[in-house]
Amino acid sequence: MPNSKPPTMKALYFKTIGKPLDVLRLDEVAVPSPGAGQVRVRVHACALNPADWAVCEGFLPVPPPRGIGFDVAGTVDALGEGVQNINFGDLVFGVPDYLGQPTGGAAEYAILKVFLPIPQGLDITEAAALPMAVETAARSVDLLPLTADQTLMVNGGGTMTGFAAVQIALLRGAHVIASAGETFADRLRELGAKVTPYGEGMVERVRELAGGAPDFALHTAQVKGTLPDLVKIVDGDPKRVFSFADRDEEGIGVRTAWKEHGPGPRYDVLGHYAQLAAEGRFSIPIARTFALEDWRGAAEISISKKAHGKLLLLPGASNAGER
Repeated sequence: MPNSKPPTMKALYFKTIGKPLDVLRLDEVAVPSPGAGQVRVRVHACALNPADWAVCEGFLPVPPPRGIGFDVAGTVDALGEGVQNINFGDLVFGVPDYLGQPTGGAAEYAILKVFLPIPQGLDITEAAALPMAVETAARSVDLLPLTADQTLMVNGGGTMTGFAAVQIALLRGAHVIASAGETFADRLRELGAKVTPYGEGMVERVRELAGGAPDFALHTAQVKGTLPDLVKIVDGDPKRVFSFADRDEEGIGVRTAWKEHGPGPRYDVLGHYAQLAAEGRFSIPIARTFALEDWRGAAEISISKKAHGKLLLLPGASNAGER
């Protein structure tokens, strides 16, 4: 039997567009009800992403009020019409209905439009770290398109989407060279990637590691000004560079997520990589967890780009900490 619907819940949301730390508020709001094909979950964990801060500044094509939190794992407590193969009390992870609901995953309850069972052996908190990083990385690798035995340079292997892209490419039989800082350099090498630091001389270092020009370069780091170097790395062909972190405002001709959308979100791959994660063959690093009430501290770290892994809010926790 479904749990009775609580009247209100705590949710992190904003009523006006602006800087995240200025407009976000944690307040009591009505608990939403799932629509057809959706489920409501009591949220165990919600991962934070750079996209959350972009949403606060008006990224979505819908007006406030609007919530944040695109990655969720929790316990199903209500089913929308037509939902099959999911039951009350099941543990699921997925993506909130961020366009149709005024609140997102950073809340005590969330409506999920994409949801999958959490495989046995996968921690529910680790499941919450998967959706956005996996979907974005898989879609980008497909759009290149990368095939086995080709070489991919991932600029930003220490970002969570970059970390996912490295693993996805390696699992598909490609060779990977990643630029990364010290935090994840050793872990990336253990996965099978060749790693080089950022900074002056990166073009030469990457080409030396690749024995020439890599087939493709993928830009995942939230920094501007590096696209020209990535074009040099791939022998001057901007169409062999794909970026979802820089819009190419200088117009050098690289392919970007703002120009190419492909067939749509790759939510279809989430179950596959969740199963690999349950088997210990795929992971997204988690840096710290925070109680929902401590959201501001988590946001400040994320916005400063010093997270060094996923930051997650745990709405049901009274305290949290480092992993």
